Amino acid sequence: MDVVPAPAAAAPTVADDAAAAVPDVPRRRRRGRTVALICAAAVLGLVAGTCAGYLVQADREPTPLPPLSQPVLPQAKGKGPEPLSAAQDRRVKTDGDLRELLLDKPRGAKAAEWLDGSDGWMDLAAYADVFEEPDVAFGTLVQDQFRRAAVTGWEVGDDYTVDIRLVQYRQEEYAAAAEAALDGQHWPEQERHDSWPIPGTGEGRAYVLAEPATEPGYLPLYSAQAHVARGDVVMEIWVYGSKPVPKKMIMSLAERQVERL
Repeated sequence: MDVVPAPAAAAPTVADDAAAAVPDVPRRRRRGRTVALICAAAVLGLVAGTCAGYLVQADREPTPLPPLSQPVLPQAKGKGPEPLSAAQDRRVKTDGDLRELLLDKPRGAKAAEWLDGSDGWMDLAAYADVFEEPDVAFGTLVQDQFRRAAVTGWEVGDDYTVDIRLVQYRQEEYAAAAEAALDGQHWPEQERHDSWPIPGTGEGRAYVLAEPATEPGYLPLYSAQAHVARGDVVMEIWVYGSKPVPKKMIMSLAERQVERL
């Protein structure tokens, strides 16, 4: 039997010698993996703590709530207070017929022509039409919760005309009447004028404009006005004339109309 010789050992090469001379270098551990492990451990610890808290709370008896009932109060005996009279409660007046609160036409004065056929009321559209921009005024009055307006007026000879309006608002959201009165005072304040506070009205004022309104083909038109808010009602007085309006006229009208309110 032929004997197969063992394979001869390979002679060491230069590469082998170099590999044997270089020591093994350990592989660097990735930092991201360590951080991820720490975060995972923290989350697991937080979840475990929360679960333990719920379990502890679930084993406890519920804390009783305070009683909702209040102690019984003794009921007062005797009759209740009498309702306020019309002199003490302005709503008794203003919830009635506003036309009855308007000033009466003076003796000798002539009823204003524009009131012919009128029942003394102005609806929303009619009142908005007295403004320079009726469409804008209509929307504003709707927003301000316009309720109703009573009106009267007369002519004093050939010199003056008087126009008085009582405008009422519902005031379910804000004091629209006081704001409307201040708006009425805004425009005369922009012109040259004399003005005076109306006694007993807080911010109510009367104005006499110093310069007349002029248009080609027409005589100069002098004017005076007064604006007051009383509760949910705005009082507006307008006086126009072919000659200057005396202070005494506008103040007398304003004071007497406020007394009627």
